[in-house]
Order: sequence, then C-alpha cells, then structure tokens
Amino acid sequence: MKAVPMAMPSPSYTVTLRVSVPAHPRATQHLVEAVADAGGLVTGIDTVESLEKHLIVSVTCDCVNTAHVQEVRGNIEMMVGTVVEEVSDATMQAHIDGKISVELKNPLRTRQDLARVYTPGVARVCKAIHKNTAEARRLTVKGNAVAVVTDGTAVLGLGDIGPEAALPVMEGKAALFKRFGDVDAWPVCLDTKDTEEIISIVKAIAPVYGGINLEDISAPRCFEIEERLREELDIPVFHDDQHGTAIVTLSALINALKLVGKRIEDARIVVSGVGAAGSAIIRLLMLHGATDVIGCGRNGALGPFREETNPHRNWLAQNTNPRGFQGSLKEALAGADVLIGVSSGNILTGDDIATMADDAIVFAMANPTPEVDPIAAGRHAAIVATGRSDFPNQINNVLVFPGLFRGMLDAGASKIDDEMLRQAAIAVADVVSDEERNANYIIPGVFDPRVVDKVADAVIRYVTGKEPRHKKKSKRDKASNAK
Repeated sequence: MKAVPMAMPSPSYTVTLRVSVPAHPRATQHLVEAVADAGGLVTGIDTVESLEKHLIVSVTCDCVNTAHVQEVRGNIEMMVGTVVEEVSDATMQAHIDGKISVELKNPLRTRQDLARVYTPGVARVCKAIHKNTAEARRLTVKGNAVAVVTDGTAVLGLGDIGPEAALPVMEGKAALFKRFGDVDAWPVCLDTKDTEEIISIVKAIAPVYGGINLEDISAPRCFEIEERLREELDIPVFHDDQHGTAIVTLSALINALKLVGKRIEDARIVVSGVGAAGSAIIRLLMLHGATDVIGCGRNGALGPFREETNPHRNWLAQNTNPRGFQGSLKEALAGADVLIGVSSGNILTGDDIATMADDAIVFAMANPTPEVDPIAAGRHAAIVATGRSDFPNQINNVLVFPGLFRGMLDAGASKIDDEMLRQAAIAVADVVSDEERNANYIIPGVFDPRVVDKVADAVIRYVTGKEPRHKKKSKRDKASNAK
C-alpha cells in the first residue's frame, strides 16, 4: 500500500541516494516508482556507472523528515538485489564549514598593497579615527557591519538549545543580510544567559558594528536587554523576533484591510500570543491607528480587569481590550475582523474562524504548524496568511531586516524608534500596487528586488529628512543583482 506522509516533501529534506540496482531495461523506472510509493518526490536521477550485472544510480528526492528518509530507503531496498550504498543529506552538506566567510575587498599581491592595508599605512588611518571616532563608519567595516547576537535560548521552534546549536541559524541570518541587503553581518553566540552579562558584552563589542540585531533571546529577558542597549549605545539595536515580526505583520494587514474595505481604526483585532512578538505587534498596530485590540495568552484575554506580574504583559492589559472582554481565545474570535496568531499550532479549527465577522482576515503565523489549518480557515475567511512558504501570503521577516539595516547604515542612524518601524511597514506594503493586490498577494515575495530599496529609502528619509541619493553602483544594486 502506498505510504502517504502527513506533510509534503520539502527541499529542507533533500537527499541523494547512491543505489546499486540489478541491470534491467526498466531499472531506473522501478527505482523512481519505489521512491514515489514511499511518498518521496524525485527531483533527479542519474546513472553513475554501468557494470555488467549492476547499475550504480544516483537518485535525488525531497522527503518530509528524517524518519521519512529512512522509509524511502527501506522501500528502495525491498527491490530484489538492490542496495543503498550511501545517503547524502543536502541540508547537512550545505552547512559543512559554515555558510558564510570573510573576503577581501582589495587585492593583496604586492608589498605596496601590504603597506597600504596594513603597516605602515594603516597607522595614518588609526590616527584619523583616534582624532574623530565618527570616521570609523567611513574608514572601517563598521559602516556596513551588524552583529547578530543570541544566547540560544529561544531558537526557532527549538527553544533553549545553547549558543553552539544556535550558530547555524545565526549564520543563516547573516547570509540573508548579505544576500538581500549587502550588509556584512556576523554571528555572535554568547555562552551566558545572564542579562547583565549579555548587555555588558554587547556594549564591549559595539565599536566594531554599525548596528546590533538581537535574535532568539527568550522573553522576558529580551525586553530588558533591548531597552537597555538602546539607551546605552549610540548605534541602532533591533530585536527581530519582536519588531521584524511586527513590521511585516502590519505591512500585510495594511493591504489585507484595503482588500476587504475596512479601516484599522474600526477593525476588531484578536492577537493570539502575548510574548515578545505579540507584544510588539500590538504596540505597532496601535501606533498605526488600531483601537480595538485583544491580546490572548494561555489564560485567555488580557485586559484592565486584572494586573499582570510581567510589566510588558501588564502594559498590554491596561492599554488594550477597551470593551473589557473576558474569556478564551475562541470566545474572543466571535465577531472579530482580524486574527493574528503568534502562538502555538493547531489550537483553532475552521469552525472557530466561522464565528468571525464577514470578510475576516486570518494571519496564522505559528511555525511550522499554524494556529489553524490554512485550508480550513480559507473556507470562512476572506484572506489567510501564514509564516510558511508552501501557502500564499508568507509573512516573513526577511522582507524587513535587510532593508531596515541597509537604510540605517546608509543614513548613519544612531538609534531606532517605533515610528521608523511603522514607516518601514508602510514601505513594504507599498511594494504591492493596487493592480497587483488580491487575496493571495497581500505582501511581496521574499525575492522581490523592490523590497530592500523601498524599505531602505523609507528609513533614510525618516532619519535624514531628505530624499535618498543613489550611486550608480550602490550596495543595494549589487545585492539585488546577486544570483
């Protein structure tokens, strides 16, 4: 009987199997059928070697997870005389020796080159910076460098896995900075969970960087770390899990509300999840004009009817839920115009979405499993978005942070504030024109080359009060043209 995986095969589980199979006119056909019967998706097949009695065949396929890879292998080896000699995992292969590196901007071929970039020439540059430390932005990597800082306590959906295990994610973030914004970012994974120590370390390394991107630090420590660093440093400090998510959520909501003909001032909005991301989303929505917002945690709606021990949750409780609603998330959805989920998977059903107002908007962004099945939600909501790439309307932070930092670095920004975040959100939303906007396209794709320029220009305009001036070959040109 054909085995059908619960989820779809994905490029994140691409494997190549080296298989010895008896020589037969339809050997490769049978091999493809064996993979397909196990639910794998074949993306390539090559005969590596043809022997008298056997063929050595390389089969590349997408699977669902590690267990599914073993199922595919087992199905192949059920073929008489067939042996799987080797299995190569493309994702693991892509991480060997890391995903990023340092490259020279200028050649080092002669003594003259060496004299200019190092001793004795470098001393003159050092003196210029010593005289005016602001020159470090112009004469060193500082002007284009960002530290991606984590303690590994809240990584993706993995939780507290430590600094070493967090490093592949931070490398990936640095790769996205480079690919989309031509920003030179570097992972800084700290072997401490102590709030004061993290703040002290980041302050100590700050002279090298033009900005700090905090990443995957658990709440509530992430709030204090960000607030303190913003106060005590003269470079922008940005916590992407909070504010990147908030920006891209507002961007998508701006366009979704336009489609259904509703105003944010009039919309009843329910946010599932009141941690770092939920808190930042609510604050940014309110800055943009939202007035009727209910934040729901594990114990139901927050509101002025009770004090919260966490000061950030208490701020939400005292400044949201103007109708004083008391009840569960499911109860809060009745008559709501918008659901924004940044909580846990499979906590709602299509029937729950059916209780929402006409032309409802559902952003189910829990990863990898959304709060509600997108297909079930789509039977009742006018617009559905998720954080996943295999459904329309992917709400993805990569739309925001490369352009945001590109703009801040180019403008020489010393700080970041909520209005800058709001302007960035409007810029992302504006990428989608009135003609393009529809229920399956409320936010641009991650590879849309217009996004970084729009966001960076909005930030430069906000910081400097002037229109951006683009050079013929800007850093952004190179990034958007990268293959």
